[in-house]
Amino acid sequence: MPDKSFLTWPFFDDTHRAYAAKIDAWAQANLQAVDHHDVDAACRKLVKALGQGGFLAHTAPATESDKLDVRTLALSRETLARHSGLADFAFAMQGLGAGPISLFGSPSQRAAWLPKTRAGEAIAAFALSEAASGSDVANITTSAKRDGDAWVIDGEKTWISNGGIADLYVVFARTGEAPGAKGLSAFIVEGSNPGLSIAERLEVIAPHPLARIAFKNCRVPASALIGKPGDGFKIAMATLDVFRTTVGAAALGFARRALDQTVGRAGSRHLFGAPLGELQMVQGHIADMALDIDAAALLVYRAAWAKDMGAARVSREAAMAKLYATESAQRVIDAAVQIHGGDGVRSGHPVETLYREIRALRIYEGASDVQKIIISRAVTSMAER
Repeated sequence: MPDKSFLTWPFFDDTHRAYAAKIDAWAQANLQAVDHHDVDAACRKLVKALGQGGFLAHTAPATESDKLDVRTLALSRETLARHSGLADFAFAMQGLGAGPISLFGSPSQRAAWLPKTRAGEAIAAFALSEAASGSDVANITTSAKRDGDAWVIDGEKTWISNGGIADLYVVFARTGEAPGAKGLSAFIVEGSNPGLSIAERLEVIAPHPLARIAFKNCRVPASALIGKPGDGFKIAMATLDVFRTTVGAAALGFARRALDQTVGRAGSRHLFGAPLGELQMVQGHIADMALDIDAAALLVYRAAWAKDMGAARVSREAAMAKLYATESAQRVIDAAVQIHGGDGVRSGHPVETLYREIRALRIYEGASDVQKIIISRAVTSMAER
């Protein structure tokens, strides 16, 4: 039984506690037999089920006056990740993919897409990364040029989650208003657009739908522009500011599952005539695991709470949450594998699956070293005021 005592912390109110119980009950009833062999089909099924369950309604506000509740997003990801990494992925990408529209979209853009993504009737994707730029967003080379009442997009994006199955892609491209970050814009591109193609499906150690996508003379109407020309970097960073915290929450869910598996193993496995959990070294590992989890939870839910309380930007808090939660979850899961011995590296064992799932979280939405740069710059800037 996972520790849920953190729900009594002052970061949450009764609606959050009730929601956590609701999504956990749903996950227990619906996520015990997720088929990972056909990830495309599994993700489509999960998005539909999450939409029908009402959970995707939290990934985008219903109206322009509503706001995303980051604590609810984080609780969702922690809970889903604890039960199924693919379910967490399906939920998270709906929020990230639709994030630029929900945060910056026009009324017509919101009306066209958000009811569908919230209901699980359309799958969303966030197309930012490129092979040569990665976390260096200012060096994006995919271009968008105005042509009458349309924009024409050319270039490639890679490591795009939901690539190949998405109904809409939010694509960041260089429109040239200024050098570097100030010359980027964001566009909505429908998955059926003939100028968009799947150049390559990417296979990774924890199966998810990922692709390299190509744009060749990809024409979109002027109304596909999100915000104004040159707003792309601001839109991307503000979206990540919200959803980066939830990456830490997903890592937290993986870590809690690993600790639960380890405590169970320590109680049931006998070694040298006694339960494994009676060995002081094992007790020390379990203590370290629990400490890492609580410290990560405090950082994750502090960042989520700060954003929900009206902070304009939480770049420092979100970076700390993502950095510590993902790095500590890697330590927790590694310890779980070690304590499980041979079973820990047996294909399909829960801790082996967690070991493959956690690694990518230290890379996507800003690698760990990038988070350190963000934190350092924020601390230095505060000291100079």
